[in-house]
Amino acid sequence: MRIRIVDAFTDRPFAGNPAAVVLLDSDGFPSGEWMQNVAAEINLSETAFAHPLPEGSDADWALRWLTPATEVNMCGHATLATAHVLHTAGTAVGAVRFATRSGVLSATARDDGTITLDFPTAPLTAVEVPGTLSAALGAEVLSAHDTGPDVGDLLVELADEDTVRSVVPDLAAVARLDHRGVIVTARAAVAADGYDFVSRFFGPASGIDEDPVTGSAHTALAPFWAARLGRDELTGLQASARSGLVRVDLCGERTLLTGGAVTVIDGELLVSA
Repeated sequence: MRIRIVDAFTDRPFAGNPAAVVLLDSDGFPSGEWMQNVAAEINLSETAFAHPLPEGSDADWALRWLTPATEVNMCGHATLATAHVLHTAGTAVGAVRFATRSGVLSATARDDGTITLDFPTAPLTAVEVPGTLSAALGAEVLSAHDTGPDVGDLLVELADEDTVRSVVPDLAAVARLDHRGVIVTARAAVAADGYDFVSRFFGPASGIDEDPVTGSAHTALAPFWAARLGRDELTGLQASARSGLVRVDLCGERTLLTGGAVTVIDGELLVSA
């Protein structure tokens, strides 16, 4: 069984967010325990498992995502990585539809080599800033928004780009919050740098201290910044150590996420399901 590791939301190796991709020959998924063991062994923020669906189905492939600790409802970068593997292997052409916990998600290869994901826009709800949040992040919080059940994160606005880049969170305190993770964000310091806003993502409760580039978070960042900047087409920089760019296009209840991908490892998984 082949397993690939793909760097997503980047055009160069060793940047963006790495995801493992396992394409299954079966018409169903192996046990959840086996998939969780593989994800823990790989120890990346997400490992994607996919199997083909019969003709006439609402989607082309069934897709699930697991962190080293748990299964998640939505993952952008591992979906992009899976679509990249399908296209580079010649298994798919054009748009690919995935049946997931978040409904049918599509991924379309573009002429410039990037892939565009069609995801549901996260419903943002302003919430009271948790009393422990500023201390947990070591930074003043300007506002906080819940991102709904599919994304499950807390979106937190900080003062500026430098503050986002310099955050060193108390991960134990972040893990105690009632959310999958925390997205911190601010407007770009210089718009001419090629991005409109910056973000970082911390998800210690899901086994991810800091995620390098989080596609699902951008389904919440897109409406948040579109409302403030007055444009539906934006580019976000996730300012992790690896860094990555996500182009977003807010289309009402759907958000398009576009980025590149590079396969860095193509190997064999020796432990069968």
